[in-house]
Amino acid sequence: MQKTSDLHVVETRPLPTPAQLLAELPKTEAQADFIAASRREIQRLIFTDDRRFLLIIGPCSIHDVEAGRDYARRLAALATEVSDRVLVAMRVYFEKPRTTVGWKGLVMDPHLDGSHDIAAGLRLGRALLRDVLDLGLPTATEFLDPITPQYIADLVCWGAIGARTTESQTHRQLASGLSMPIGFKNGTDGGLTVAINAIKAAAQPQTFLGIDLNASAAAVRTSGNRDCHLVLRGGSKGPNFSAAHIAEAEQLLAKAGLPASILVDASHDNSAKKPELQPDVLQALVGQIQAGNASIMGAMVESNLQAGNQPFPAPKEQLRYGVSITDGCIDWPTTEKLVRALHAGLATRFN
Repeated sequence: MQKTSDLHVVETRPLPTPAQLLAELPKTEAQADFIAASRREIQRLIFTDDRRFLLIIGPCSIHDVEAGRDYARRLAALATEVSDRVLVAMRVYFEKPRTTVGWKGLVMDPHLDGSHDIAAGLRLGRALLRDVLDLGLPTATEFLDPITPQYIADLVCWGAIGARTTESQTHRQLASGLSMPIGFKNGTDGGLTVAINAIKAAAQPQTFLGIDLNASAAAVRTSGNRDCHLVLRGGSKGPNFSAAHIAEAEQLLAKAGLPASILVDASHDNSAKKPELQPDVLQALVGQIQAGNASIMGAMVESNLQAGNQPFPAPKEQLRYGVSITDGCIDWPTTEKLVRALHAGLATRFN
């Protein structure tokens, strides 16, 4: 018989089931309590009169878990310092969407050598999430592959759906079943309608194809996730964090019957892909808050131990410690200055 399937499949490699990995690397009772409390805090901050500012900050992507732990220890101390006005969550990003090709993240290629040892990537990612939580830091990540959440989502406090996938029905359905607040980014063209439609879709009950904890194919039914909000990240036409852009977003959210709750991604097109401009974006947001804006509830910043990024692929022994291999980041001294300036600038919100 003529073969009609798997014509381009070279290999299928078995993975542990989600249940097996969760049993191998379980969350502790203390971690579970902290995750639940952090999710509630973030939800209140987004949707109620909690005036604290949600700051999602950390490396563009994690490629070196030891450097990730180093960064997390520093961030945990800084987060405690500013906790009365700023709720800091660490970016712990394991999956990277690519415009064409490139390194797809720790989960997909943890050894940085093209071996695609996904089982090892899932273990490394889950272990790092537990370590970050043990430091008292809420965790934040972007959900890209619809299967990955079964392995790590129980350890995540806030999630994002990226600009390339906000319009995807698969990701809207996925978000409807996730257990934490989710930020939908505007489209790569800067349009807000796709993100607003995504928020509305994810709030509704959905049924879709997925897997259960035993990795069996399943029809997944959800009740809908009402803790979704808008993330402005700029677009091909330029940045969208000015007062005029924020006012437009507020109007579109109101027209859709959604709360005016907006988080601004200071990287990507909002900083013209120049990481050193991210502090300027935060300063502009603080200025709007000081002028009375109440809808800007948070921001996202790409930050690492060292500034910029480095070329990849490259031999692992040649990679510089604490330097991104994906998007460029601000360094740690700049991060400390930015977070403290944000804390000081928010004083008027608490008067």
